[in-house]
Amino acid sequence: MPPVPSKTALDIVKKLVSFDTTSRDSNLALIDWVRDYLAKLGIESRLVFDETGKKANLWASIGPADRPGLVLSGHTDVVPIDGQEWTVAPFEPMERDGRLYGRGTTDMKSFVGVCLALAPEFVRTKLKTPIHFAFSYDEEVGCIGVRRLLSDLEARGIRPMGCVVGEPTSMKVIRAHKGKLSFRAHVRGFECHSSLAPRGVNAIQYAARAIARLIEIGDRFAAEGPFDREFDIPFTTVHTGTIRGGTALNIVPKDCSFDFEFRHLPVHDPRSLFAQFESFVRGELEPKMKAIHADTGFAFEEISAFPGLAGDEDAEITQAAKAASGGNATGKVAFGTEAGLFEAQGIPTVICGPGDIDQAHKPDEFVALEQIAQCEQFLRRLVERLEVRA
Repeated sequence: MPPVPSKTALDIVKKLVSFDTTSRDSNLALIDWVRDYLAKLGIESRLVFDETGKKANLWASIGPADRPGLVLSGHTDVVPIDGQEWTVAPFEPMERDGRLYGRGTTDMKSFVGVCLALAPEFVRTKLKTPIHFAFSYDEEVGCIGVRRLLSDLEARGIRPMGCVVGEPTSMKVIRAHKGKLSFRAHVRGFECHSSLAPRGVNAIQYAARAIARLIEIGDRFAAEGPFDREFDIPFTTVHTGTIRGGTALNIVPKDCSFDFEFRHLPVHDPRSLFAQFESFVRGELEPKMKAIHADTGFAFEEISAFPGLAGDEDAEITQAAKAASGGNATGKVAFGTEAGLFEAQGIPTVICGPGDIDQAHKPDEFVALEQIAQCEQFLRRLVERLEVRA
């Protein structure tokens, strides 16, 4: 018989999912609910807002303030449902066949809900090792909110002993993930009638040549590495996701833009990869464009960046998480998380949370109920282990 989640955990997860916290919108209704819930337990929350005041991170601590604690971290935002064909109401969580359906059930409100459900137990335990909740905004659009939270911790001199980021890993302990660096390229050409095409500078065609170089770079990594076979995709990948340009077939297009990214192994410096690509654009493509018209060329706008995670197998948090999960090994994943930012702040970090990443961002997103139950067991064991250590 698979384990079943507590009613408290399930009810809180459902409540969190019922808040539409799509990244383009505010998350304050959810944050206010969490703050009020914790306040009833005697737990004070600190909110760290974005520049608009319409979004906030939440930081709350249980236990003594005079020693390093364990961070349990999750993001509160979710990806849009636009254009997806859902057969259930995305923000009206529904149980069916041992699953809980709704946007954010896997990515990643189930972990946040379990943390909150266990808060009363943590309070009653009179912890020796403090537990910190770190719930962020705008993870889905570039791990934006957590940066303000980490800056706030640094300014207050708070240095936790470790962190668990509860992204969906099917409750397996993950100690490494890839980083990401993404750009929007703006290509400015020179328009003219298509019958006089050689007199113009076709922005779309030059964009295509640049994209072809990105494909070559990606193909080289796939063929030659470097490789890390512990990753599901064992090499750095290069991807172009969108392209826009042109107005009519009989006009040589003046403008084109495209978005591309490097999903890089932790050993790769993504800025050096971009520099190689930019060198090709500046040295090979732009001279040909400017030979026809001087006011042409490429401009690059950074969209997002977050570092990879390269955790230590022997780190205390890694060993404690392995023991709590019942596993004897850790893994590595291609998707990115906020974990790399915690690690960069000097906070040893692992990833472990309920749900399968394959369900994230899809219509009819779901989490298996037994995964929520396993997360409850995992966090209890983890805290118990750290308490014994203390």
